[in-house]
Amino acid sequence: MLARQIINYAVTVLSIILCVLAVLAPIPGMELLGIKPNWLLIWLVAWSLKRSLFSAAIAGLVLGLILDGMTASDPSHIFSFMLVGVLTVLIYKHLMKKMQEDFISVALIVFGMAILVETIRALQFSQMGDHTLVDLWLYQQQVALSSAILSSLWAPVIYFPLNRWWELMKPSDSMNYFS
Repeated sequence: MLARQIINYAVTVLSIILCVLAVLAPIPGMELLGIKPNWLLIWLVAWSLKRSLFSAAIAGLVLGLILDGMTASDPSHIFSFMLVGVLTVLIYKHLMKKMQEDFISVALIVFGMAILVETIRALQFSQMGDHTLVDLWLYQQQVALSSAILSSLWAPVIYFPLNRWWELMKPSDSMNYFS
């Protein structure tokens, strides 16, 4: 049982590392208007779908810190990623559980969350006062839409293997003494 948990943790951490590398790697044909998919956002949505609010918020915090460490940390990604984690849990618990879970619903959640993340960043940039609000919102629309389109198209590539893995690693009811 312990070996199984260690392998599960290793695969989870490795998947985050692969997403970080995908953020850094210049992959040809992966950009739209100079914007790449938000790989860490896709991972966060995949993680948060079947987790607790606390677990999703912590994952958002950690991924926000990682992204802040890789890019300009001002404005920070932490708040928007924590919000995405929490909202994803709420969407799953109140909407998706009642519907069939498929790649379209996951892609739609990623699409909406990518727009949310970029909008929050635009609001944070507007508070910094470096740009006029009109210029900022025009640019933000392109960034948000490009990020949302690319991220939602690539969401199934991240979500389905990870979801399948996490389902396999979930303890069976007969062996779970603490549920």
